[in-house]
Amino acid sequence: MLDVRYVVNNLDEVRARLAMRKADALLAPIVDLDAKRRTLITAVEEMRRRQNEANQEMQAVVKREGPKSETLASMRQGLKDLSAAVKAKEPELDAIEQELSAAMLDIPNLPHASTPVGASEEENVVRQVVGEPPKFAFEPRWHDDLGQALGVLDFERGAKLSGARFTVLRGLGARLERALAAFMLDTHLANGYTEIAPPLLVSAETMTGTGQLPKFKADLFQVTGLDRELYLIPTAEVPLTNLHADEVLDAEALPLHYCGFTPCFRSEAGSYGKDVRGYIRQHQFNKVELVHICRPETSYEELELLTRNAEGILRKLELPYRRVALCTGDLGFAATKTYDLEVWLPGQGKYREISSCSNCEDFQARRMKLRFKEKGGKPRFCHTLNGSGLAVGRTLVAVLENFQEADGSVRLPQVLRPYLGGLERLRPA
Repeated sequence: MLDVRYVVNNLDEVRARLAMRKADALLAPIVDLDAKRRTLITAVEEMRRRQNEANQEMQAVVKREGPKSETLASMRQGLKDLSAAVKAKEPELDAIEQELSAAMLDIPNLPHASTPVGASEEENVVRQVVGEPPKFAFEPRWHDDLGQALGVLDFERGAKLSGARFTVLRGLGARLERALAAFMLDTHLANGYTEIAPPLLVSAETMTGTGQLPKFKADLFQVTGLDRELYLIPTAEVPLTNLHADEVLDAEALPLHYCGFTPCFRSEAGSYGKDVRGYIRQHQFNKVELVHICRPETSYEELELLTRNAEGILRKLELPYRRVALCTGDLGFAATKTYDLEVWLPGQGKYREISSCSNCEDFQARRMKLRFKEKGGKPRFCHTLNGSGLAVGRTLVAVLENFQEADGSVRLPQVLRPYLGGLERLRPA
């Protein structure tokens, strides 16, 4: 979340930056609640000042007139009345502070100065294009047609087991997805990441820490029948970033670089009618996630590093892609700056997102109370970053479509062959 003190002390700037995200209307209750809070605090502080003065006056009367002075009786009653008034205000102040904290949870992060200004994804800016889309002497097929002909994707049985947007991977399809994940993890470990295998069920507090709750509750799968509130993770970003929630880290330990391979679960509540075909938008999918935790001074260097590490997977797989800077109207809730990596899909004839690499600055750290401390200094909030390194299912889609042959076979990238026993291509079943 944002720092409420920064918001109210820099209201015009914050309003202008949130207007770029069409979220400036969310400030109205914040300003109103903060004004009420300040008024109450002033009133309580004034009553406490009067309490202190009354105590000092009573001590002076005791010294002057003795402990049985008649003056003391009325003074004691006045002090009791003040104490009762303070106690009466405290619940009201607590209620307003809780309401203010809840309202702050609904406000998105402020766009960074280098984030392009725009209303929607149509105004995102292409920063770099890497590789040439392959040219075919035939009409390239979609991955779903290829996958079914190869016997590696089974949409019918996935739907039979679980409903729409679930898929069964068969035989070499399952092996290929496993090979892709192992290749990605090995590459990231060689780049200095620490691999984490986190729980797939997390608490509401953990979801709140990275910004999934309360705003995106409709997109989450909640588990019922337990003695506590738990959710299936929508991305490994959630547990990996929260690993150090409520901790004060040693500054010398930063930066921390974590990676993890997990299933991800999303209800896709706001995406009905989108990507209903194939293996692109699933309720359950596998992803390798990258998370960086660092000092504020280095977070934009870390964003470039994280993005390069995700790009390294695409380069090694020889997949054509482009780096896109998201505009203010397309930013994720917690992000202040984001690069999308979009891979070329010949079947669709377009680039599709395969990774989003974001700097959240201290937005998540403030929610989860994640701080660091220099020797002899005061604790400060860390900056957190995350990105897919990569979405495994979408990478499988990209491999099928980019390396397809006229006979329906699919040539496998060189770097994957050691993970598949030397297999060079997939052939129709």
